[in-house]
Amino acid sequence: MTEPKVRPYHAAAWSEPLIHELGRSGERGVILPEVEADVRKAVGKPELLILKSMRRKAKPGLPELSQPQVLRHWLRLSQMTLGMEAEIDLGVGTCTMKYSPKVNEELAAMVANMHPDQPEESMQGLLEVAWRFANVYLREVSGLDAFTFQPPGGSAGAFNNAAIMRRYHELNGELDQRDEIITTIFSHPCDAACPATAGFKVVTLYPDEETGYPSVEALKAAVSRRTAGIFVTNPEDTGIFNGHIDEWTSIVHEVGGLCAYDQANLNAVMGVTRAADAGFDLCFFNLHKTFSSPHGSSGPGSGAVGVTEELEEYLPVPVIIKEGEEYHLDYDRPKSIGRVRDFLGNLQVVVRAYAWAAAMGADGLREAAEVSMINNQYLSEKMKEVPGVTKPYGGKRLDQVRWSLEKLKKETGCGIDDVNHRVIDYGVQSFFTSHHPWVVPEPFTPEPCETYSKADIDYWIAVLKRVCEEAYEDPKILKEAPHNSSIHALDSAPFDDPERWAMSWRAYRRKMK
Repeated sequence: MTEPKVRPYHAAAWSEPLIHELGRSGERGVILPEVEADVRKAVGKPELLILKSMRRKAKPGLPELSQPQVLRHWLRLSQMTLGMEAEIDLGVGTCTMKYSPKVNEELAAMVANMHPDQPEESMQGLLEVAWRFANVYLREVSGLDAFTFQPPGGSAGAFNNAAIMRRYHELNGELDQRDEIITTIFSHPCDAACPATAGFKVVTLYPDEETGYPSVEALKAAVSRRTAGIFVTNPEDTGIFNGHIDEWTSIVHEVGGLCAYDQANLNAVMGVTRAADAGFDLCFFNLHKTFSSPHGSSGPGSGAVGVTEELEEYLPVPVIIKEGEEYHLDYDRPKSIGRVRDFLGNLQVVVRAYAWAAAMGADGLREAAEVSMINNQYLSEKMKEVPGVTKPYGGKRLDQVRWSLEKLKKETGCGIDDVNHRVIDYGVQSFFTSHHPWVVPEPFTPEPCETYSKADIDYWIAVLKRVCEEAYEDPKILKEAPHNSSIHALDSAPFDDPERWAMSWRAYRRKMK
């Protein structure tokens, strides 16, 4: 079989201004009709319907553009962007980048204009979809008893679990004593950050070299009367599954703690193992990963949180319940942690995920996990052809591996950042490296989920192999990359410097001054 030919690629470079800079006073995309006289007479002045304290003192500084201007702007930006539907992004590991069928996008759009404050009786269909997805699909996948869709993402789901854990121990009169949460270094960082944000001290366990995860003895040494619970991802972000996880949950339960399962990496074990069967009290799923809804980084996402029947009363309000043939929003939950999100959460994401799961069916969900693992075993075999790549830690991997370019770095001076800049020149999105700290040196974590074909994997490996060979032949090529991207010279300043962030137009203008 011949090796895939690496395709030439060059991104468009439009030097596109910000949309606020494109606008011109008086430009319009839509001209609204005048309000009819009898409507105006019946309604009066619309601004009087808004509380005085909520009225703007001045018009918002929105850009004014025609429809063609708006289209040109966004199409030009799209030509300078690599993403799921433009290239093969299996390198964005732990994010489970799946293709979302377009029919599901249409279904999600159908509920876009619903107002979250409209009466229950007028949105029975949407409430039924959310209730069925929680009580039929997610209950079956997890074995847990009740769910909420309020958290807008995985980290929010982890914080929700930390808040429930805190409330549980508080009402049991043990919060002052139970102030420690245990996690592992290769679990998602939110499994440490969220409990810390909720006021807990965090105890982090490190893996042994042979298995790739902490030993049972290390966990036994960490638990105590101060243990509030454990937050753990399994399989961890290395792709290693802890086969002793049920023993872990038993150890934590014996000292009175609760067990929270971060199932952001569920795609490897969906339909194979269940949170409740392993002894977990809480879990969260990322619908914007495992269940096909597009992964948009900051959103829209949904960190669906599931709990046992014992913890159901602590879920955030309102909880969607079914009474007879009707669906209602239940606010009467005295032990609830309260609201964690406006209204009901991102229910458009729930509709999209429900459509995908319903189309897949039970057999399809399990097959997705199996194909993901087959894809990763194939990619792992192909990775042997790539110079400078090693695989730290032992243990079998499921649907991803945290690889290392430490050898390449030592022998050529080019590390993962250099490789990331160069693969862009071949039309491949830069790889996910690793959460800090880099316990695995110069890391990258591809995840070839069921979306990707053998041809996709072959091409992705061909690009990585070409780039690593270039590092040995002429490191300067990588050091000066990207050459064919819309941006040729990348700013070397720290990307995590808050002084350089501009999350809004007003913040941008303020910092530009």
